[in-house]
Amino acid sequence: MKITGIETKVCYARMRNWIFVKVLTDQPGLYGWGEATLEWHTRSVVGAIEDIAPLLIGEDPTRIEYLWQIMYRQHFWHGNGIVRGTAISGIDIALWDILGKIHGVPCHKLWGGPVRDFIRLYAHLGGGKMEDFYDTDCSDSKRFGELAAQAVQDGFTAFKSMAVPETGPLEGLKPLRYAEACVRAMREAVGDSIDIMVDCHARPSPRMGMMFAKVLEPYGLYWFEEPCWPETVDDIANIQRAVMTPIATGERLVSQYSVREYVEKRACSVLQCDITHAGGFTEMRRIAAMAESVRMAMAPHNPQGPVSTAASLEFGFATPSYIICESVHSDVPWRQDVVTEGFVVEKQGRLVRPSDRPGLGIEINEKEVAKHPFEQELPQRSYYEDGAAGDW
Repeated sequence: MKITGIETKVCYARMRNWIFVKVLTDQPGLYGWGEATLEWHTRSVVGAIEDIAPLLIGEDPTRIEYLWQIMYRQHFWHGNGIVRGTAISGIDIALWDILGKIHGVPCHKLWGGPVRDFIRLYAHLGGGKMEDFYDTDCSDSKRFGELAAQAVQDGFTAFKSMAVPETGPLEGLKPLRYAEACVRAMREAVGDSIDIMVDCHARPSPRMGMMFAKVLEPYGLYWFEEPCWPETVDDIANIQRAVMTPIATGERLVSQYSVREYVEKRACSVLQCDITHAGGFTEMRRIAAMAESVRMAMAPHNPQGPVSTAASLEFGFATPSYIICESVHSDVPWRQDVVTEGFVVEKQGRLVRPSDRPGLGIEINEKEVAKHPFEQELPQRSYYEDGAAGDW
């Protein structure tokens, strides 16, 4: 059995172009799907996949670890940058999809079978619609409460919000009061039985991140995400130790080597490495083992397309430290038209039971994908009040 081709199918979804990766084999009807979506870097990732493909054409697709080592280590530059790491991830996911299809079992059974009966999904406020999740003004606490109530009405028992405003390196009480008002409004709207996450998007400086964490601590957040840049691991660790609120980070970390310091320093409670960026299933399983060694929870970053979601779920069913799956369901109205999924979401509680379909258990409708060809993603720019560039 040989790999005969690696194709990319780009699907424009407003804020992102989903990059679906299709690995073809010389066996009729046998191929695998992966995803390598990276916002505002679509052409770079597609080019990286084209650069990697010659290393794999003619190789046995079932030698996944061997092929991963080739992709990561050869052509001199290691695959620990975000563009090449994302390209490797998409191909690796597709190879595991192929292996599951060969053996007639879901991917999670290739890794020892399910360790849990279901996985809980959490929502983005507004279901992932860009205008609700990213563009709701942090001075509008009432709107945050309304969106929180809507998430619960949609059956979710957990949701994530962007309730921390963009701030400069040091600001006064105003942004702190905005954040507190938004979180208070959400907590009052949904009560104590619902889990609320707040994502800072690594916007604050380390000191501002600490101040936000302290102000929001009384509201019992499920986690407080990316309170400052991931490059400042010691500062994230300091915030982790200063509050009871669990700190989450990791979506921008590529490969086990960037994760190692976080694990060694116990810098967070929740590790959010993304299966479509950090090296696919092969590397994520190594990262999960590192996290498990210190009892650190895993909740992979997953705001991308439907292949990414299927991959996160398969990973979660076989990973003891996995706690919850990020999901978006209303980013574009035709999301479900491009995919047939093997799993079923229970509306009340938004619970997913294990799929029994082989591989990832999904199929991509290429005709529907073709209806949404590449477009430049909608730009997201951030500036402070004085005009200086900030973090989105």
